[in-house]
Amino acid sequence: MNIVFAPGCALMIYKPLLADRLLKYLKENNDCKDKHLICCRHEPNLKKGTKIINVCSGCHKRYSELYDGISTISLWEVLAESETFPFPDYRGKAMTIHDACPTRTNGKVHKAIRTLLFKMNIKVVEPERTRENGVCCGDSFYGFMSNEKVKHQMKKRADEMPLEDVIVHCVSCVKSMINGGKTPRYLIDLLFNEKTHGGQCEPREWHDILDKFISEH
Repeated sequence: MNIVFAPGCALMIYKPLLADRLLKYLKENNDCKDKHLICCRHEPNLKKGTKIINVCSGCHKRYSELYDGISTISLWEVLAESETFPFPDYRGKAMTIHDACPTRTNGKVHKAIRTLLFKMNIKVVEPERTRENGVCCGDSFYGFMSNEKVKHQMKKRADEMPLEDVIVHCVSCVKSMINGGKTPRYLIDLLFNEKTHGGQCEPREWHDILDKFISEH
């Protein structure tokens, strides 16, 4: 089977070196052939039977629904089964979690992410609305509301988080939690024991950067 790794546009903007480290691991342990950098909004141009290991929940949804002849699995599911990944030990640190919108009906992804957190010795404190009952971080309102109203929605969701440190598995959710006054802990950063930084967090400016990258890939 032809297996490729799709790090997604947001990760390639955020920390491309972590995408390279993930690719190296997947090549050595999961027969992954190469990185796939065509945005999921465009025809993937992959041969039939290809499996895509994805990072982005939006990519997962589009690869699952829009294109014939390919299959996809989240990186989280792959790593949850791993016996070789060098998981860091967070010594029982308590964090809460926000699930990205496109995973709302995907129990496999929810379970895999929490398996990874268990393997990293993180104590997960679930918010009241979580997993299949989770709500948007606020970013999806961009384009339908003014910048300030979008940021209000971000703060509204962030205020529901029971702890300061919020695990997220979407780069746009990182921006939302920062705008909402919380400390996001991006899952890939946690896997490599790195600090999560915000970069450009203004919704309009962030989406301009993202849209430019998408148009070029």
